[in-house]
Amino acid sequence: MTDPSEQAMESGAGNRLPAATIRVFIALAPPDEAKDELARALGPTYEAYPRMRWNRIEDWHITLAFLGELPVTAVPLLVPPLAHLAATHPPLELALRGSGHFDERVLWSGIDGDLEGLGLLATAVRAAVEEGGVPFAGRPLRPHLTLARARRDDMSCAVAAAGLSGFTGRPWRAARLHLVGSNIGRGPGPIHYRDITSWNFDGARRG
Repeated sequence: MTDPSEQAMESGAGNRLPAATIRVFIALAPPDEAKDELARALGPTYEAYPRMRWNRIEDWHITLAFLGELPVTAVPLLVPPLAHLAATHPPLELALRGSGHFDERVLWSGIDGDLEGLGLLATAVRAAVEEGGVPFAGRPLRPHLTLARARRDDMSCAVAAAGLSGFTGRPWRAARLHLVGSNIGRGPGPIHYRDITSWNFDGARRG
């Protein structure tokens, strides 16, 4: 497992001092095959809207719980309850499907498949976070995969979402739970994410 304090040291260019906090969320990640399929479908959209801030493909994820800025010392407390959850939870069958936008600013791909199971997993993750001593007051789950952000007064998101509305990706298995941290690229540049740690879902499948 990567020590979160080591991650926090990369808080900015030329800054070698450990940061006191780290931005944290818990997520699922589509496999490379599913991401490549969507990236191919996005090819014309990338070319049509180069001024949008496109997320890196390797950073695509489905957020289950966004915890925001946490003290570095709080992160290890999340590991035992999340590890136990993953060990007792089955994998989920999901797919990427369609597209939409939030407030004409954020372009996303939709999620299909076992949405009931996804909702139950998100509830369990949020309970595990609180068990780890981190209060959680986040928004209700709206499963999606963020693709890009548009500048203010730019209608690109709405137009791009309409063009991707018919996308249907192949099903895939969400087999790992990811605890993710980032304090890289804060400011005007892109934010890069990386795993603090992750766990296989080892529980028996339902039904």
